[in-house]
Amino acid sequence: MAMRNGNGKTNGNGADPVAKPIRCAIYTRKSTDEGLQQEFNSLDAQREAGEAYILSQRHEGWQLVPAHYDDGGYTGGNMDRPALKKLLVDIEAAKVDCVVVYKVDRLSRSLMDFARIIEVFDKRGVSFVSVTQQFNTTNSLGRLTLNILLSFAQFEREIISERTRDKQSAARKKGKWIGGHPILGYDIDPRGGRLIVNTDEAERVRAIFDLYLKHQAAIAVVEELRRRDWGTKSWQSVGGRAHGGKPFTKNRLYGLLTNVIYAGKVNHKGTIYAGEQDGIVDLKTWDRVQKLLGRNGAASRDRTRNKYGAMLHGLVFCVPCGAPMIHTYTMRGSKRYRYYVCYNAQQRGWNTCETKSVGAPAIETAVIQSIRRLGSDPEIARRTVEHARAQVTARSEQLSKDEAAGRAQLRRLNMEMACAATVSGEEDGAASRFDRLVEVHKEVQAIEDRLTAIRAELEALKDDPLDATDVLAALERFEPVWDSLRTHQQTRMVNLLVERVGYDGRSGKVTVAFRSQGMRELSSGRKVE
Repeated sequence: MAMRNGNGKTNGNGADPVAKPIRCAIYTRKSTDEGLQQEFNSLDAQREAGEAYILSQRHEGWQLVPAHYDDGGYTGGNMDRPALKKLLVDIEAAKVDCVVVYKVDRLSRSLMDFARIIEVFDKRGVSFVSVTQQFNTTNSLGRLTLNILLSFAQFEREIISERTRDKQSAARKKGKWIGGHPILGYDIDPRGGRLIVNTDEAERVRAIFDLYLKHQAAIAVVEELRRRDWGTKSWQSVGGRAHGGKPFTKNRLYGLLTNVIYAGKVNHKGTIYAGEQDGIVDLKTWDRVQKLLGRNGAASRDRTRNKYGAMLHGLVFCVPCGAPMIHTYTMRGSKRYRYYVCYNAQQRGWNTCETKSVGAPAIETAVIQSIRRLGSDPEIARRTVEHARAQVTARSEQLSKDEAAGRAQLRRLNMEMACAATVSGEEDGAASRFDRLVEVHKEVQAIEDRLTAIRAELEALKDDPLDATDVLAALERFEPVWDSLRTHQQTRMVNLLVERVGYDGRSGKVTVAFRSQGMRELSSGRKVE
């Protein structure tokens, strides 16, 4: 039954000679894209039912809107659907008077989302019709019926999700493949439900495991795979779209080497089960690779914690490609050699970047010398001050824009809270309004905290503007104490003074950008601990 919004007028005899046109839009949805390529699919069936219903109401002035609002392959659990968004835009533009669906859950399976959609409909005076379900949303009983229907639709969706998860869990424990993207070395059985070995690709997978055991380093394997032009699995979706076939990186290589499917097993929530598929790599090779990965991973974690005093940790960037440079080291006997390595070169191979790497002591010494030159040459200090002031001005302008935007957003949210607070708690939709109030309150608090931080930073930038005297004073404190500092104290002082270090492997040039705020703090007597 349709919701009528009083557009029709009757004469004294009860006839309905003149009816204001009611522009009706049909919305259709299907959760999966299965079968959508057919000549007549589920969306067509839903639209056909809607068109028939609108035709039956033509004596009421109902007219079909030509535009199609079809969401094929989109879940009803959220509002992230292109056709729904288009429909709501057209409703806001007053192009639609009535929305027709085959069933209520085609519009949404979420009670909260449905309440938001209906609120938009009510605001614009738009009617809502379900072809197969009888309700009238103009009265409280009809709204209650609608909410009950949506509650059961949401309940049904959650039960289906739970059953699906339980079924997948049971299948995994039995070693079955439960779907997903195909991986190198296997194809999906045309009958579905299992993986079958691709002989040619399986040989390639075994070669990759052997290469890692030979080189014992991921980057060397990645370079060799690029030289051989070996990539990840290439496959096509049901619709004919090409996927995969990408060059290996360290992360992709690690994903292949740690995938238990290659050992004839499956992983379910951290527990390993025997798989139905045939293994490609023998268990002895698999175990050796996992132990080697574990040792290399532990060494990598140590390096990540900056255990060996990377003075420029997080500050060095590769000039040719813009990627950060990561601190690492190698051992030769008992001696450790430290380097900063371009992230792109580390992940994709040495041939991808001209910088590659630089010895850590060399670039760290160059940065320290730059700091010392800054204190000994007044002209360099003056140019540094000019650059720092430009940075402060740009930062202040950006902060002012952020503050204005935050205040505007705060005004909008406060207005929304005030409007919502004036609505009676007994009205239909009070629960959803209350939930929205809670959300708005959290947003307001987050914006107020951000505005407080912005104002504090603006005040700090306005106070004690940097000048050449500050720079020279900072460097006067730097020179006599530097050699007496411990390694972690030297690292903190460099991080206090230096904003960014650029290294160009093509020319060996090192560029240093300084922190104006750090120089002010050091010149004011801040203690480095």
